[in-house]
Amino acid sequence: MSSTPLEIVRRFMTLMEPLNYDEALKLISATCEYTNPPPIGTVHGPAGVRAVLEPFFGPTKENEFRVLREAAAGPVVILERLDRHLFGDKWVELPVTGVYEVHDGLITYWRDYYDAPTILSQLPAA
Repeated sequence: MSSTPLEIVRRFMTLMEPLNYDEALKLISATCEYTNPPPIGTVHGPAGVRAVLEPFFGPTKENEFRVLREAAAGPVVILERLDRHLFGDKWVELPVTGVYEVHDGLITYWRDYYDAPTILSQLPAA
């Protein structure tokens, strides 16, 4: 039985909470286009996604992706999330809206919309 696009995106987010890159990235197509607000920009495929996420999540002790609202129409999935990250002893929160496309069981497009200064202002000093 095949999964719906919404189920695939939910599974991806669930695997990313504990930073299970090896399993989560199996849900990303080789040609996936992943875009974040500047200065990050667009990367492609599982290696590109990992190259963006791994450095960001490296110092986190725990991650939580709270889905506040979700919508799906055909291959398109939209998740409004509250991303929570534990840096040291401090939780930081970032409202994010993610837009995804899923084809043949793989995420082929992913774009996150958020205000970068919101997260940067909360990060502990290095």
